[in-house]
Amino acid sequence: MKLNKVLFGMMFTASAISALAVAKAPVIDVNANSIDSAALTEQLISLSRKLDSRNKAQVNIQRQLDQLQSEVNELRGVTELHTHKLGQVLERQRELYQEIDRRVNEVLASTSKTASATVIPSASINTAVNASSYSDNLTENEAYDRALNLVLKDKRYQQAIVEFKAFNNNFPNSSYAPNAHYWLGQLLFNQGEHAQASQEFMIVVNKHKDSTKRPDALLKLAMVAQKQKDNKKAIARYQQLLKEYPESTAAKLAKPRLASLTK
Repeated sequence: MKLNKVLFGMMFTASAISALAVAKAPVIDVNANSIDSAALTEQLISLSRKLDSRNKAQVNIQRQLDQLQSEVNELRGVTELHTHKLGQVLERQRELYQEIDRRVNEVLASTSKTASATVIPSASINTAVNASSYSDNLTENEAYDRALNLVLKDKRYQQAIVEFKAFNNNFPNSSYAPNAHYWLGQLLFNQGEHAQASQEFMIVVNKHKDSTKRPDALLKLAMVAQKQKDNKKAIARYQQLLKEYPESTAAKLAKPRLASLTK
């Protein structure tokens, strides 16, 4: 009987302890931790996706920026090329106008001398003029005209180089000498023969100080030095040009070039 009471008491105590344990067991906390872990995982996955999306967007933006920069550089190169070609066209036009002006002055001077001379038959006048300016051979005037026309009309620049060299050798004291040396220098410069071009421009600068080609020759000497990466010499030539011919067209072209070297 006592044994039964003892067993009953032990069973009752075990039930009570079990009930209390169940009541105090952290079932909710465990579930809550499980829920929080799942939510955190979800957030991490979402954040990772956002970061990937952001990185892709940055890569696309950088690619677009690189493409735009490449296009800008290409456009800049095209603009510089067109500016250079326009400068060459304007320079050639100026050279042509100077040649026309010089020849008109020569014709006017010749006409004036003829008018002041003794009146003779017109046929004799024509014969005399032709005899003094031209001959049956390739004379000074014809040689210069031939070389110049190869540049201005025929655009045969290689042949023009040959003709101007021959002219300078055959007529070293010609009144056309500064122009011929300048044109030869310009043709050589365009062909990338900078050392030879510099020699021709130096002849104009040193031997023909009264020539209208001298400021242009100084400009080209500076440009040759710049092409040869000799910035010190280029700066000196630009400064000489600005000092000696401050109002010339060549000086206006020299100013921005000098500024780019001294900034």
